[in-house]
Amino acid sequence: MTGEFSTEWLSLREPADAAARSTDLVGLLRPAGGELVVRDLGCGTGSLARWLAPRLPGPQRWILQDRDPALLAYAAEHLPTAAADGSPVTAETAQGDVTDLTATDLTGVSLVTCSALLDLFTADEVTALAEVCAAAGVPALFTLSVTGEVTFDPPHPLDAEVAAAFNEHQRRETDGRRLLGPEAVGAAAQAFASADVTVTTRSSPWRLGPETAGLLAGWLRGWVAAAAEQRPELQLDDYLAARLAEIEAGSLRATVDHQDLYARKD
Repeated sequence: MTGEFSTEWLSLREPADAAARSTDLVGLLRPAGGELVVRDLGCGTGSLARWLAPRLPGPQRWILQDRDPALLAYAAEHLPTAAADGSPVTAETAQGDVTDLTATDLTGVSLVTCSALLDLFTADEVTALAEVCAAAGVPALFTLSVTGEVTFDPPHPLDAEVAAAFNEHQRRETDGRRLLGPEAVGAAAQAFASADVTVTTRSSPWRLGPETAGLLAGWLRGWVAAAAEQRPELQLDDYLAARLAEIEAGSLRATVDHQDLYARKD
């Protein structure tokens, strides 16, 4: 799987991620008792573990998986040490591509998680992931998958065109792989349902504004750059400059929609 994520960017977005994730779905998790073993796919800096581990009771062992050894080392070093009830939380790392996951990898695992990852999968890869989780009988919590819906206050006449171009870029073909982009949650839900697994989804939007100006500006630059790469004829320099000026003035707000998904075989 392709995709590059810097520690700086992942750290910048972590507070917004934490505020957006659905606590409703956490309430659906039913740890069976004993040690909870969580395999976190594409763990990055470990932000999902930092958010989720303190919300779950009992001893936990996190298997942090990522392609990037530097991110793995950071995630393991910055994992919470205690669960909701004070039980110990430990970690081990597994370097590798998450699309190579097998049912054997889930032996002894209680929960599979990922965050902001599904849009980088292909349809076949999402189907394979759902089938692996279903075959192993392991529930899955996948958070912060983009849906392609973005709204601004105040609006701009080019917002819809930029959003459409960005979503096209998210669905691009790269290295012979056609990415799902904003269709990822729907594809995952369908794949789990086809495997007779019950799926629950919740909205988990970023709500960005003057209090998150650094993240809003960083996200906006990346959003516009991807749109311009997909559709150079849009000529988005003036649009970006105008939006950045609004951020500087503290007058721009944006809602970037995501969805969280929980899948569990009854």
